[in-house]
Amino acid sequence: MNIGLRTLLVSFLLLGALSLRAQSFVENAQVNGSFQTDAQYYMPDTGIDITEAAINGKKLGINGFGKVGYTYGDFSAGLRFEAFLPELNGFRSELNGVGLANFFATYDNGFIGVTVGDVYDQFGSGLTFRTYEEWSLGMDNALRGMRVVLRPFQGITLKGVYGRQRFYWAPYNERDFGTDDYRGIVRGVDGEWDLNQSIGSMNDSELKVLVGASFVSKKQKDQSLFYAIPENVGAAAGRINLGYGRFNFSTEYAYKVNDPSAINNFIYKEGRSLLSSLSYSQKGLGVVLQLKRTDNMSFKSSYAAKQNDLDINFIPPINYTHTHSLPSLYTYSTQPNGEMAAQFQVNYTIPKGSALGGKYGTKLALNFSQVNDIVRDTIAFGNETGVNVPGTLGYTSKFFAVSDHRFFRDFNFEIDKKINKDWHVTAQYINLYYDMETIEGHVGTPVVKANIGFMDVTYKINNRQSLRFELQGLWENEVHKGYEYEESEKKDYQKRGHWAAGLLEYTITPHWSFSIADKWNYGNPVPEYRDHYFTGTVTYLHDATRVMLSAGRQSEGVVCVGGVCRTVPASSGVSLTVSTSF
Repeated sequence: MNIGLRTLLVSFLLLGALSLRAQSFVENAQVNGSFQTDAQYYMPDTGIDITEAAINGKKLGINGFGKVGYTYGDFSAGLRFEAFLPELNGFRSELNGVGLANFFATYDNGFIGVTVGDVYDQFGSGLTFRTYEEWSLGMDNALRGMRVVLRPFQGITLKGVYGRQRFYWAPYNERDFGTDDYRGIVRGVDGEWDLNQSIGSMNDSELKVLVGASFVSKKQKDQSLFYAIPENVGAAAGRINLGYGRFNFSTEYAYKVNDPSAINNFIYKEGRSLLSSLSYSQKGLGVVLQLKRTDNMSFKSSYAAKQNDLDINFIPPINYTHTHSLPSLYTYSTQPNGEMAAQFQVNYTIPKGSALGGKYGTKLALNFSQVNDIVRDTIAFGNETGVNVPGTLGYTSKFFAVSDHRFFRDFNFEIDKKINKDWHVTAQYINLYYDMETIEGHVGTPVVKANIGFMDVTYKINNRQSLRFELQGLWENEVHKGYEYEESEKKDYQKRGHWAAGLLEYTITPHWSFSIADKWNYGNPVPEYRDHYFTGTVTYLHDATRVMLSAGRQSEGVVCVGGVCRTVPASSGVSLTVSTSF
């Protein structure tokens, strides 16, 4: 933590130096910030198999952060302080600690922009480079170093980045391979050209054209005792976005040279990814078709990394994101080693005044998404053949060949209807297929085949008070068929089977909200897991400040944001969240 304290001291010295000129640039400066604390007190609960031993003496977990930003003309700066004392259950233990996690200073006059410190940016859709922070996942892969943005002509943007990624509280110098914080240097360039801005004759054209390309590399010393690891690994991508009238088409293709790692079982196959989207929109109607192929595209700044850390790139998910508790039990997590995915979405609003639309109109949404594995063909090595054997080229794969192995499928249909000024109803049906063995790593567990439905009803009592009622059901089609498990495997079935959930929420605007909820795993194939997960929550809002106090049980599950996931263990206790911004 010494380096964090030194960095904090330097930051305060810089801020102190700036304050000497306060009279010259405080008057027109803007300062903003946000703070949040998430705390949970853990209690044993034998009803859901949480014993004193299970919580391992951990009575309290606290995650907290504070962000402050400063802007004056072309200059901006900011910092983020974090504290995990210790981290909440489900977060990586490496987060345990306190210190300055992020700081930056930027000068940008429109022609050139320079950032020093921690850089968050994205090239295209992220297939070659994306750094970001997601507090709810404990995810932060910021690049500490430098970024330069150049805009030499109207419509042309050039970027360059250089640095080393954050790995929790580890120092930013390269260390021996035997340590967990060993990681290489990331370097990247990106260029984007908006033809409609650059070419006068296209300024007002109905045809919109934007093209871009990127190249990113990592440099990491080879200290493996078993394999010859490339010390420079590069990835390149090209993209185009075309728009004409109500239509829009975008596509990006990425290629990565051989990059043996712990994620791909140390094979020497190149990586490829293609992401395409075609959409049509007009008043009351929107249609989107997306396709994606990913093959061996994990790209990390350490070839030894195994979990959701040190990702240089990002593979966007193209499946529907559910927000209700039962549908989100089975959220898909992107598979970087290989997947073929498609999504089709239609949004339609039945016009106001029609027989079905009524006074306020009726919103309909239909979505279908499916993800399959890619086809992998054997290769020869020595006198043998195989697939994914460490130290070999791994396999061959035809680009558009789709495997019969399905990872995920989600078909859902939603109706959103405002009946009158007091009543609003949202209802959705979901048909789900979920390969738990692949997505969550529960070896040997059968796939989940389920039907899910929910109804969300809001009643406006008056201008200040409202009631919201939520009812959900999940029915697993084959929950009682073929479930044979060893005693040691019972945990893999903790969230399986039929579920029912309900919530009642009473809101008094603008400050108060009260809710009670319960989830009941009444059809679990393991009788001792047929538990109720009840919670009570009180929320208070005052301007930009939010205080939420909850008590009860939390079921085991997976929390996902943008295709990146973490496992949340079952827990029982009291939690408090306080957040504010200015």
